[in-house]
Amino acid sequence: MASTTLTDAQVRALDPRKSARDIRDAELKGFGVRVMPSGAKRWFVHCQHEGRRIWKIVGDAAAMDADEARARAAAMLAWIRQEGPFPALPADTVFEAVAEATFRRHQRIWKPGTLKVNRGFLRKQLLPHFSGRQIAEIARQDVVNWFASLRATPVAADRSMPVLSVIMREAERMGFREEGTNPCLGIRRYRRRGRERFLTDAEIRSLAARLDAREGDWPLAVAAIRLLLLTGARKSEILTLRWTDFREGALFLRDGKAGPRTVWLSRAARDVLDGIERTSSWTFPAGRGDGPRDGTRLHIRWHHIRAEAGLGDVRLHDLRHVYASVALKSGESVPAIARLLGHRSAETTLKYTHHCDAMAAEAAATVGAILGER
Repeated sequence: MASTTLTDAQVRALDPRKSARDIRDAELKGFGVRVMPSGAKRWFVHCQHEGRRIWKIVGDAAAMDADEARARAAAMLAWIRQEGPFPALPADTVFEAVAEATFRRHQRIWKPGTLKVNRGFLRKQLLPHFSGRQIAEIARQDVVNWFASLRATPVAADRSMPVLSVIMREAERMGFREEGTNPCLGIRRYRRRGRERFLTDAEIRSLAARLDAREGDWPLAVAAIRLLLLTGARKSEILTLRWTDFREGALFLRDGKAGPRTVWLSRAARDVLDGIERTSSWTFPAGRGDGPRDGTRLHIRWHHIRAEAGLGDVRLHDLRHVYASVALKSGESVPAIARLLGHRSAETTLKYTHHCDAMAAEAAATVGAILGER
């Protein structure tokens, strides 16, 4: 780490690089400036107090000259050595302010549905515990204690932890935390029983019979359910299909969960698509307006169909699990199935290997024959 007597001219001359870098002041130990990849520069102090590392923002180098920053840093360091953590810090470094800045930035990265879900975790699980805390003061033990407090709701705990980790990583990027201090790293998630549900031969036959019976009443809902089972695609991927996405015997998804991808179609799946009336640019158009159908009506139809078929605990998403397990039992490789499902990593697909049993093997022999080969 570079060290020099910091002056305004020197700080202005510092060019940003691909990652943040710190330049220490040779005159005042524990004082320095951080240069962000964006070009922003922030004065900071970094020292030890009672065996604990303390890293704090002094101010923005664009609004505070070197002499003022050094004087303020000296006062902060003196306070820390005598009294502990320095209380007066910029308002934009409290947890909720950094969290909001993180969400604003990730509006361009997260899909709308992901953004909405993550805001829910922020509001319900994170803000009640961390609101008002300085982002740089949140230590690993604080996160461990918070995570333990959510033991009764392990799903919420496990899903809000990555949101907290993103906020902490963004705090480092913005210069509000020392680099490499994400307190979420390495904390083990709760072990939960798998929620995946597979269908027996009898259940698939029952489902097929009810889909046939309801096809005249709810043609689009039945077609969507068949496609979910025959492609392993996600519900959002099927409901947002455009007819232009269907060509050359495959679906070319523009915006799947993991980005653009291709869904290869069996003859049975192509027959389902060929049987849908083309009344809109959307394969499954909304009842009103020009847009795709949302999942509310499909879930209502599915609840009726699964009840009639005696599948009270089966979710639409479980049809994706059935597709994956059938493919594994049929001898397909994990990397190949990862591509079929649109997983970023084959490691995600490995979880299905723990749930493949005799019922999935039976399903492999019946899915195409019962639902597709007419």
